Amino acid sequence: MFNKKSRIELKKDLENERFCRKTCSFYKYIKIDNPTQLRDLLYERFSDLNILGRVYVSSEGINAQISIPEHNTSILKKNIHEIDIFHDMKFKYALKEGSSFIKLKILVKDEIVAYKLSKNEYDMSVVGKHLKPKDFHSSIQDKDSIVVDMRNYYESEVGKFKNAITPNAHFSKELLPKVNKMLSKHKNKKIHLYCTGGIRCEKASSYLLKKGFKEVYQLDGGIIQYAHDLKENKLKSLFIGKNFVFDDRIGERITRDVISHCHQCYKSSDNHKNCKNDTCHILFIQCDECSLKFEDCCSYDCKNFKNIDFDERELLRKDKNKKVTSAKLSAKFRPKLYKLFNYWK
Repeated sequence: MFNKKSRIELKKDLENERFCRKTCSFYKYIKIDNPTQLRDLLYERFSDLNILGRVYVSSEGINAQISIPEHNTSILKKNIHEIDIFHDMKFKYALKEGSSFIKLKILVKDEIVAYKLSKNEYDMSVVGKHLKPKDFHSSIQDKDSIVVDMRNYYESEVGKFKNAITPNAHFSKELLPKVNKMLSKHKNKKIHLYCTGGIRCEKASSYLLKKGFKEVYQLDGGIIQYAHDLKENKLKSLFIGKNFVFDDRIGERITRDVISHCHQCYKSSDNHKNCKNDTCHILFIQCDECSLKFEDCCSYDCKNFKNIDFDERELLRKDKNKKVTSAKLSAKFRPKLYKLFNYWK
């Protein structure tokens, strides 16, 4: 049960569709006795409904981001709610639509969020208090409230809550130890956690409570639900910039604020993209001017490599002594490197 079509064929199929799609996400921490069996069931049902996306299933629960034909949304809900352990599953929908996924991938994982924690570091029966977006909006404005971004650095780089603590974590497994250390002197204060859709705050809040924090709150439904509810209630958003999303849209604009910079010329920009050199394909921020200059690549090395003859490119890929993607090695340090020397000019 897996896709056999090329990326070009999949994109052509999407272009030929004559219906609208909705980008939807849902998750739940719940004990699953047979993740492989559930994966097979979901793959069959989702394929029948022409659902695309990425779903992780594990013994600890499910985490899904999908693109579904609009006319099949009610059937999807029915199919999910018919599964006993998912009878109360909540669904969240994108603020801004667009082509989000081109194929369906359902994987069995050890964790639905890769924190790499040992079992004695958290207890999922004890998690932080969920605050509805409107209540979260109010609570984070209280004196001495602390707001913590539970996402990776490249997500908070383009959008965040005002005055939020943003740990400089490159991977999920680095995040919780960093947050624990940063907040070690504030165990008696009100800690407010937020992430894209809410899932990362679940285990994070349990971890912090286990570490001795007294009051831990989490944004119910994450930034996605916050943006919907604030718009509906006509309140001014305290989240500024873009909400980074893990699909082909890359980001949803929440406010007009641009809080980040091009990684090549340092001009104001929050346009994330993947380097067009497929050997590199690294995620970075690039302004329109540099996009033309570097042809959507992260460096001259990648631009030049992308444009050489295919056969020569394949030989270089196999030659371990050739450095064809020097920028990839230092990608996570790029903003700091730019300030030290003009590496990309």
